[in-house]
Amino acid sequence: MKILFIGVGKMGLPMSCHLLNQGHDIRVLDPDPIRLQEAAIKGLEVASQANDSVEDFIWADYIFSSLPNDHAFLEVANQVAQKAAKNTKYIDTSTISISASAKAAEILENAGVQYLRVAVSGNNHMAAAANLTILASGPKPVYDEALPLLSSWGSSQFYLGDKEQARLMKLVVNLLIAQTSAMLAEGLTLGRLGNLDWQDMWQVLSASAVGSPILKAKSAQLGLPLGERDFSPTFTVHQMIKDLQLITSAGDDLGASLAQTKTTLGWMNQAIAQGDGGLDYAAIIRVLERQVGITDLS
Repeated sequence: MKILFIGVGKMGLPMSCHLLNQGHDIRVLDPDPIRLQEAAIKGLEVASQANDSVEDFIWADYIFSSLPNDHAFLEVANQVAQKAAKNTKYIDTSTISISASAKAAEILENAGVQYLRVAVSGNNHMAAAANLTILASGPKPVYDEALPLLSSWGSSQFYLGDKEQARLMKLVVNLLIAQTSAMLAEGLTLGRLGNLDWQDMWQVLSASAVGSPILKAKSAQLGLPLGERDFSPTFTVHQMIKDLQLITSAGDDLGASLAQTKTTLGWMNQAIAQGDGGLDYAAIIRVLERQVGITDLS
């Protein structure tokens, strides 16, 4: 299979490498020359980066993309519509708004391009380990044909419908991830105020009914003795704010108040104001600790 992969950042690079390891011919596009160097080291062929080049778009049976935001996605979707051959399959894996995806769907349909929305749940480490959860929506025949490709990224795949269901489901998942960090921030701050031992709290929570995979992952990272807590990012505060803005916007559009989620968004913004924007999104724990006068934030 001939695949053009657009966007080889933290998620796109490992995903494109998994496709390469399946034996497919992969060419990659990215505006960042350093990312292209990293892709070439991994054995990926660098496509022409010229804005007016159409060869790689016409060459491809499939075009994949992994992009940072609505603006970048719509720019690429328009390029695909203008440059790709009719009946080319376009699969986008970005976390974007439902409205941007729907707008692209109309543009791509008019161009005769088949568009599959594939949201992936998991971080870059999970992408490298081929342990992502795949959430797909769009034309079912395209999904069925692409499933062997998607399965290279993870063993759990879900087809959710023929339009924007995958986009919304990704936002639902990320809402619960964000709210887990908020729940931990409140609960652990309460415990510290009552002199519960930090490590004891994590051990109990991990073994209890609330011991979800995401909580256990945070326990491995943050359940160290005070002074050794590791807030190095798997997903930064800035990145989580982007997702929370998408989530609350979807809530406004669909008539869901999402009051708790909007409070969490406020805490994330406070984390940035306090200089923690580059840390893991669980740094909102430190926001609540500061609010109650806890000074040992390490």
